[in-house]
Amino acid sequence: MVGKALHKNRGSLVAIAGSVIALALLGLGVFRIIQPRTVAQSTTEEVTAPQRVAVAALGRLEPDGEVFRISGPTGERVGRLEVNEGDIVVARQAIAYLESYEERLAERNFAAAQLEEAQLQYQAETESGQAKVSEAEARIQQVDRPASFQIEAQQANIRRLEAELTLAQTDLERFEGLFEEGAIARQQLDAQATDTRRVEEELQNAEATLIQLEEDRLTTMSLAEEQLQSAEADLTLSQVQVTVASAQQNLELAEAKLERTIIRAPRNGRILRVIAKEGEAITSEGILDFGDTSQMYVVAEVYETDVGLVRLGQPAQINSRNGAFEERLVGEVSEIGWQIFKNDVLDDDPAANADARVVEVKIRLDDSQPVQGLTNLQVDVRIDVDA
Repeated sequence: MVGKALHKNRGSLVAIAGSVIALALLGLGVFRIIQPRTVAQSTTEEVTAPQRVAVAALGRLEPDGEVFRISGPTGERVGRLEVNEGDIVVARQAIAYLESYEERLAERNFAAAQLEEAQLQYQAETESGQAKVSEAEARIQQVDRPASFQIEAQQANIRRLEAELTLAQTDLERFEGLFEEGAIARQQLDAQATDTRRVEEELQNAEATLIQLEEDRLTTMSLAEEQLQSAEADLTLSQVQVTVASAQQNLELAEAKLERTIIRAPRNGRILRVIAKEGEAITSEGILDFGDTSQMYVVAEVYETDVGLVRLGQPAQINSRNGAFEERLVGEVSEIGWQIFKNDVLDDDPAANADARVVEVKIRLDDSQPVQGLTNLQVDVRIDVDA
């Protein structure tokens, strides 16, 4: 009985141990199954999105400084056209003349003739007036020099008489002393006194004559100076009366009107399209389109969501989607716009967004030669934003 019981207990223990082992193996399997999933999930969460290396956009070709629409007064007719499409011109070159050019040219020539006549008259009046001034100045010299000589001579005579009077007065004092001593007779004293009075009178007359000469010189010089002033005033008046300044202003006005009938190139460039031909009236469309195609640019319309990746100096590649040029063009970003617009260059894809919001980015081409004649051509643009 006891042996049977022990055998029974051993069987129970074996069964329990087997159950425990089975449960352990099952748990280990579940752990191994769950662990890879957890690691895979963790690895997936650590992977980041790929970094953008380029921005793609549609663009159009345009010359340096964009395309100029050159126009003139609306309703005026083109009298003469000096250029053809494709011609290269330089800054300020005359490219067209309006119909009113000949009339304005005649007005300018008439104003120039009036100015020339006024200048000749001014010169004649000036020469005549200057001759009168010179004559008056000569008159002053003619009056002044002889009078000055006379005055100087009279002043010398006065100095001589003053010396004689001093000597005569000295002799008279000496004769008076000798007479008191009885050394000479009164007759000798009286003779010396008479001679002294004579010298005094001559000196007084000489001084009066000097005063008269000086007064005459002042009067004559005053008259001569008045004649000079009158001649100078007449010269100034005659110069003012000649309308040189007015004629000059009329000529400048005529030249300004004439210049407005000449259409000139605003800068070096090329004639892209002739709109109004000779004899045709100028409309709101203007006369011609003009641009500097020696340096071409691509205006890329970058989506507003991508423009934050674009920087100045980034390299760009340009392709023609319709085969207008074969080789791939390269350039670099030279300008990023400051405004957001609705896109102008439409994609051929019917599913493309026709109302996209874009920023214009200008790309300066390294070689403009292949596309100088392709202004406004639609191109594909790729900007390397990781460069």
